Amino acid sequence: MPDIQINSLDGSLIPAYVAHPASGNGPGLILIHEIFGLNGVMRALCDNFAARGFITVCPDLFWRQNTSDASLSLTESDWETASKYYKNFDVEAGVRDLLAALAYVRKVPGCGGKVGTVGYCLGARLAFLMASRSDVDCAVSYYGVGIDSLLDEVHDIRAPFLLHLGEQDKLVPAPTQKRIMSFLSRNPAIRVLVHPMADHGFARTGGAKLNPESADSANKETNAFLEEHLLS
Repeated sequence: MPDIQINSLDGSLIPAYVAHPASGNGPGLILIHEIFGLNGVMRALCDNFAARGFITVCPDLFWRQNTSDASLSLTESDWETASKYYKNFDVEAGVRDLLAALAYVRKVPGCGGKVGTVGYCLGARLAFLMASRSDVDCAVSYYGVGIDSLLDEVHDIRAPFLLHLGEQDKLVPAPTQKRIMSFLSRNPAIRVLVHPMADHGFARTGGAKLNPESADSANKETNAFLEEHLLS
């Protein structure tokens, strides 16, 4: 079944969605959701990555809160509710849950051992933290909010890390982007791509700020990056 439960490090159960390649075999991939939780967009992304050969898992990182709303598949129209979950989100607990997801994926029958992660918005910050605090084989972040507060962890990143930024991102404005790129340029494992005319959420399927050209460009880079570091 695509809906599963993962044992957290404290023994509780984390709801998650999993998608398998048609072959049943492949490297692992942890998809990290944005502030709208484990919704239809994230499930579709899991399915898409699975079709490309990855055993893909997306844990519901809002499970520690009352997820009666989050489990209804939040969209941009649910911004107020999503913001509540975001403001009450425990980042350190989220990292621990992702470490549990990492352990789970590696034990899935058919997993080849390598595991990467891809995160969006809130998930992009967490993908950055997984790159600095875990032994994932690679990580990708799309328009991460809050990375500028974590720059002291840049030199802890050893695995390849790809960061997508939208040039017009109002949540990560130009001065913040400049500071992020200045720090990240000091680590040769990190690559930053800035997408012109792209705002925050430029790759969100069906989103108000979707920029098809930027999304297509970023997704092609991501797919090539994952293939290089996980499938080769």
